[in-house]
Amino acid sequence: MRFSEPDRGAADLTLTTLAQTEDHILDRRELLAYVNELARTPELWQDRVAFDTGGRHFVSILRDHNVDVWLLCWNTVDDTGWHDHDISSGAVAVVQGVVRETTPRMAADPITSDFAAGTAFSFGPDHIHRMAGAVDGSISIHAYSPPLWRMGQYSFSREGVMRRVSVSYADELRPLDGVAS
Repeated sequence: MRFSEPDRGAADLTLTTLAQTEDHILDRRELLAYVNELARTPELWQDRVAFDTGGRHFVSILRDHNVDVWLLCWNTVDDTGWHDHDISSGAVAVVQGVVRETTPRMAADPITSDFAAGTAFSFGPDHIHRMAGAVDGSISIHAYSPPLWRMGQYSFSREGVMRRVSVSYADELRPLDGVAS
C-alpha cells in the first residue's frame, strides 16, 4: 500500500485525536492510517534517525494506553530473526530505502516481500515474520496496538522443530543462536 491521505471513515484516529482517545485498541486499518500519517510528518521523528550506533538503531517515539510506536533504522546486516508481537496487531511504513519482510511457511520456502520507501503494510497478532534491511540506510516506522509488552522469538532446529521464547518488548530482536534462516 502506498502512503495515502488519511481515511476519514468511521474511525478517524489522527495523531491529534489518538492522544485524546481513551482505551481504544486500534485495528489494522487504523494502525495503517496512523503510520501513514506519521510517515508524512517527519518533523515528529527525523531527529531520532541514526545509523552509526554499531547495530540496528531502534527508538520508541510514542507509547501510551492505545499504541506503541517505534522508529527503526536498518542496514543490510540487520535482521530481527523470526518473531511475533504476542497479542498486538501492527503496521509498518517505510520512509527511506527498502525493508524486507519474510514470513515462514510449513514445508515450503518462506515468502519474502520488499517494501520500498512510500509503502506500508499491516498484520494481525497471529503474524510471524522476520524483518531486515534490504538496502543500507533504510528507515521504517512501526506501530502496535495494544501497546507491546512481550513478543515471541522463534528458533527452528535442523530437524524443522519450531520453538517460541517469550521476550520483553524492550529487548532487541535478533536471530536466535542456531536458527536456520
